[in-house]
Amino acid sequence: MGRGRQKAKHTKIARELKYDVHSVNYGALQRELGHPSDDAYVDKWADEYKDEDEDETSAVSSSQL
Repeated sequence: MGRGRQKAKHTKIARELKYDVHSVNYGALQRELGHPSDDAYVDKWADEYKDEDEDETSAVSSSQL
């Protein structure tokens, strides 16, 4: 395909994309881009390590006795 025909094809596609009215499913877009619920997150390393807060809490409670 020559450069003239190629440019004409690209111009045609660009006009179609610019002026054609596309229907958008905003509900599906919001679900895809939105934040997942808190229940969906599972920390796969939670059982491997202790929480830092637990170490501080146990040190404070033993020093208060």
